[in-house]
Amino acid sequence: MSTKKGHPTDRHVGARVRMRRMMLGMSQTKLGDALGLTFQQVQKYEKGANRIGSSRLQQISNILEVPISFFFEGGPSQGHDGRSASPMPDYIDDFLASTDGLTLTKAFSQIKDTKLRRRIVDLVEQIAGA
Repeated sequence: MSTKKGHPTDRHVGARVRMRRMMLGMSQTKLGDALGLTFQQVQKYEKGANRIGSSRLQQISNILEVPISFFFEGGPSQGHDGRSASPMPDYIDDFLASTDGLTLTKAFSQIKDTKLRRRIVDLVEQIAGA
């Protein structure tokens, strides 16, 4: 499948690379330098425009200090008919890989009071519906 958007699995893996890189506060340039690549190549990987080879993914997992399986968690799965069925919509992956999404997720997960967390979710849903 060669489209400008890239294959769903490539987009998911790229989004997970971006999310982990941002969790570590690492720039695309720093990751690129560690891989011997330009930051533009890292951008292409993160967008899923370019497929990440197995040996390169191993390097990335070592640099970002996660197992390779991390990059596939929650990703698209292939049914018996060969069609891709993503358990999570693209907009969720995109949001979680963004700076705002990552910051919001970190802060929200630190709120221990479950009732307060539920009230925050209710508030955001009301704002979004307005």
